[in-house]
Amino acid sequence: MIKTADFLGTQVTRLILGDNPFNGHSYITDIHDGQEMMDFYTADKCVRTLFEAEENGLNTFLPLGDPFSLRVIRQYRNEGGKMNIIFQSYAGAELESNIWQMTACKPLGIYLHGGTTDYCAETGNLDEIHQKLRIIRAAGVKVGLGTHEPETLLLAEKEGWDADFYLTCVYNARRTQRGQKSGFITGKSKDGVTFYPEDAPLMYAAIREVKKPCVAFKVFAGGQIFYGKNTPEEISETAEKTIREAFDNIKPTDIICLSVFQKYKNQLKENADIVKKVLGEN
Repeated sequence: MIKTADFLGTQVTRLILGDNPFNGHSYITDIHDGQEMMDFYTADKCVRTLFEAEENGLNTFLPLGDPFSLRVIRQYRNEGGKMNIIFQSYAGAELESNIWQMTACKPLGIYLHGGTTDYCAETGNLDEIHQKLRIIRAAGVKVGLGTHEPETLLLAEKEGWDADFYLTCVYNARRTQRGQKSGFITGKSKDGVTFYPEDAPLMYAAIREVKKPCVAFKVFAGGQIFYGKNTPEEISETAEKTIREAFDNIKPTDIICLSVFQKYKNQLKENADIVKKVLGEN
């Protein structure tokens, strides 16, 4: 099994599974667009991938709390699936009703969607962030705060915002979208979204500075770190180098989240094997 960290009282593997490809959220649309991902990831394929994650030593799944993911989790649990769930709030739904649906799955925690956090911070509406965090807290679950911006992470920690953990995007997806609402609300495509290498050290420095546990996501820049890597060996070497750098730059209490697109190769097993190599096995 993959090594674990004490995450709010639960031993969580330091690699957990994300779900962007399940929902067709691609940041490499010139290679694999969202339609290809959704065509591949039927509900049953998603369920099979969750069981495969268990077999490879992961014990936690981080999905969006949207209707599709909720149905996938229901089927997975009905078939005996045991992974923990940490939910991202679904910006396309009213928060109170969305929380009610997510809490029915007994998650370890629910975090406020990072694009929502950042839009509110960029437009000077911090009160709305605090109100949304209060709504999550009232549901009786652990509260998370998502952000793509190191400055927002540091501000939340400095001012003691009511969050138990943070979801921290290694690459700043808001760099070219400041003041714009999330694509979950506007329906805007992710085509043309570019991640910049210089962002990663800034977020990693912020992660190390805050005391609360962090989940670092988009470690692979949505797959963009593999641009220009033309052989399986180059891709594997890049993946290992990047995962090693991530663990070298976060706290021992922190974890990383990686999504996988299983159509052409077993990315899930490759990532899990790399993490076991980097951290050792439990």
